[in-house]
Amino acid sequence: MTAATPTTPATPATPGGAPGPVGRPAAAWRAVLRAEARLFRREPLALFWIVLFPALLVTILGLVPAFRQPQAELGGRRVIDLYVPVAVLLALILSGLQAMPPVLAGYRERGILRRMSTTPVRPGALLAAQILLHGAAALGSAALSLTVGRIAFGVALPRQAPGYLLALLLAALAALGAGAGVAALSRTTKIASTAAGAVTFPMMFGAGVWIPVQAMPDLLRSIVSGTPFGAGAQALGQAAAGDWPSWSHLGVMALWAVVLTGTASRWFRWA
Repeated sequence: MTAATPTTPATPATPGGAPGPVGRPAAAWRAVLRAEARLFRREPLALFWIVLFPALLVTILGLVPAFRQPQAELGGRRVIDLYVPVAVLLALILSGLQAMPPVLAGYRERGILRRMSTTPVRPGALLAAQILLHGAAALGSAALSLTVGRIAFGVALPRQAPGYLLALLLAALAALGAGAGVAALSRTTKIASTAAGAVTFPMMFGAGVWIPVQAMPDLLRSIVSGTPFGAGAQALGQAAAGDWPSWSHLGVMALWAVVLTGTASRWFRWA
């Protein structure tokens, strides 16, 4: 995925017509959000990977006849039933760990963050704008994957909708917090891309991209349960089946989200 071309947020004009600084933190944050949203819409490749690719993966897997047959070892469920939650988590991983860090690191590398530091915009405002935009794209992708699974392959919608939504939001916060942490600690785009790639593949494994978590051996499943997306995969699976997600899985995701987001906010630097 390609990073958006950095820009600085617009500053409103003073009453006399001359450009002036944004007067209030809330106004500064809205200016940053508008600028970042315009740039985000100009990145069709990033939007493809975040929004469309997970649903495309569901479609490809659903077209495999064996994946549409109930499996005794999966408790009578089909492989495609297990992969819809995986596609949901994949969208979060691609958004938080692949799309967002190079954007923020590119701003730092080009000196744009240094110039922004002379405005009322604080690091947390820029991080919040990026997290909001990438989180919205990932949640839209999740809705699309659920819709494709339901309409095309008869995958049941989550039977425990509130629990599913809670698990989804916690997984999104963990993914975006991880990406923000990578961006906060990376001085260049190359470092950010390398670090994000190193984190992405273990997270994808934990989410069950190659082997659904429910099909993993007990020991391996216990290990990945301590990762945000291993816990997320199991929580989403439980909610999809109609059960309230395990509080241990929800707690793991919440802990990761708080630690990662707090680290990003604490260590984010303009230069």
